[in-house]
Amino acid sequence: MSRSRLWRGGLLATLAGESGWGLVEDGALLVQDGLLRWVGPSAEAPPADDVIELRGALVTPGLVDCHTHLVYGGSRAHEFEQRLHGASYADIAKAGGGIKSTVAATRAASEAELLASARKRAQALIREGVTTLEVKSGYGLDAATEARMLRVARRLAELGVDVRTTYLAAHALPPEAADADDYIAAACQWLPELHRAGLVDAVDAFCEHIAFSPTQVARIFDAARRLGLPIKLHAEQLSDQGGAELAASYGALSCDHLEFLSPAGVQAMARAGTVAVLLPGAFYALRETKLPPVDALREAGVPIAIATDHNPGSSPTLSPLLMLNMACVLFRLTPEEALRGLTVNGARALGLKDRGQLAAGQRADFCIWDSEHPRELAACFGHNPLTKRVFEGKQG
Repeated sequence: MSRSRLWRGGLLATLAGESGWGLVEDGALLVQDGLLRWVGPSAEAPPADDVIELRGALVTPGLVDCHTHLVYGGSRAHEFEQRLHGASYADIAKAGGGIKSTVAATRAASEAELLASARKRAQALIREGVTTLEVKSGYGLDAATEARMLRVARRLAELGVDVRTTYLAAHALPPEAADADDYIAAACQWLPELHRAGLVDAVDAFCEHIAFSPTQVARIFDAARRLGLPIKLHAEQLSDQGGAELAASYGALSCDHLEFLSPAGVQAMARAGTVAVLLPGAFYALRETKLPPVDALREAGVPIAIATDHNPGSSPTLSPLLMLNMACVLFRLTPEEALRGLTVNGARALGLKDRGQLAAGQRADFCIWDSEHPRELAACFGHNPLTKRVFEGKQG
């Protein structure tokens, strides 16, 4: 076994249990072989080979950004201006912008170019405390570019972050496709080879009137099920398509966006144990007014996660800390709910049970902040109080 290291004398926000901060004042964490071996009061800490004094600093689990589109080419800043002049997300998409615009730029980019730009974006997330992140494909919409995106996403792990990859070929209809059903058939055919290559951890789709119908999405989900892959869904962002109910029937890990989620969708997610991933960055950037049904999700016991949804068009943010604040201000989450959404529930949305809390047996992924209480992480915005980030027990 490797040497053990004790981090002691900090305020621990363990997030242990289903609610509450789980605060441990003057707390300590024993780390060995990339795992938390013991967590509790410093006065009760076991001996260790090395000791690091936290000097009262706040310690939280590492942040989990469970919904991103980090790998892409080009920019869509001009669409920001278009929206300010009254164009809607759907208007821009129908005019050939939106996802299709990014598809053209991504197809034109080399793997090296995609990696260079994605590395910069991932580094920005890491600087704000992210230790696990999800990256979707979906800006290729052909076999070669989807594979290229997923290979690039895998390589982001070289930065010292755990990367989960999601196949999102059912993101939009590519410009060369004449028939959506034929395209879905092709996307289903590409998946087994990508899975055999070790490039896919989960499968996602965009169920919306400007994307794919529930029937078409079900075909993608069936292909995922045949391979034993978990599924996720972009659901009920712009309208109620019944996508959440469909995804829940497949035991989905998560349904994401959810502004138009129905009561039936809430109950279906609750029964399936599906996580609701709220994306305040997209809600803000698109100037949406229809709020996701947070009270109904709470009452039904649906776990709520939050994520950056980083993408070039509708959520070009690279600040998970800003998402904490926006989740509270826009969606009325409490600071504890928001932080839980970016840690333990973010991990649940990826099917990961070994992170998101400070507890014995969990991965030694944690953040050390120059803050007096974890609520400050959500209350304060526009600055970064992170002082140290520990990934798999190693300080980076």
